[in-house]
Amino acid sequence: MLLRLLEERRPLDAVIFYDTGMEFSAIYRLRDAVKPMLAERGVEFVELYPSEPFLYSMLEREVKNRDGSGTHNGYGWCGGPCRWGTEQKKLQAIRRYKSSVGDAVVDYVGIAADEPQRFEKARSEGKRLPLVEWGMTEADCLAFCRSRGYAWQEDGIDLYDILDRVSCWCCCNKNIGELRNMYHLLPAYWENCGRFSIESRAP
Repeated sequence: MLLRLLEERRPLDAVIFYDTGMEFSAIYRLRDAVKPMLAERGVEFVELYPSEPFLYSMLEREVKNRDGSGTHNGYGWCGGPCRWGTEQKKLQAIRRYKSSVGDAVVDYVGIAADEPQRFEKARSEGKRLPLVEWGMTEADCLAFCRSRGYAWQEDGIDLYDILDRVSCWCCCNKNIGELRNMYHLLPAYWENCGRFSIESRAP
């Protein structure tokens, strides 16, 4: 979405990157590759962060039990019905930023044309969906980025060759095939997941 917005000279004042601290290294390398391009075009790069460290929220923060029986440590793994990293942290940070720059914000969001289940909510919030306007599916977007020389490389592997979505490396929404690929091809990330699992069960 960003590459095509720039190529078509669409109005663009700022690009927001929300850093969970739990992204694949490839994401940070791509971020760093894009920043000079934005600077050349006078587009502000804004980096936002969670209000507290991701691992503190996941493993240590005192959280009230839903049944009112007491508390436990950490929100747990982020994903599925417990998407605290997105719903409570990322979206709050973005809303705060948008409020700080005023009401007249045109909010571009990279929802693809083959994600119709996401259209209604995004549009009801006033978001613009350029990829939908262009009719670009997720596969189209990946091919477009690759045609411009962008890849998501980790240890010689393009993450989109082994993962359906390149979300946070510790996202618990990964399916069994993705987890198997991480185990075999990205052992350092897999070992970190195992370490966090042990910490989350510690008394």
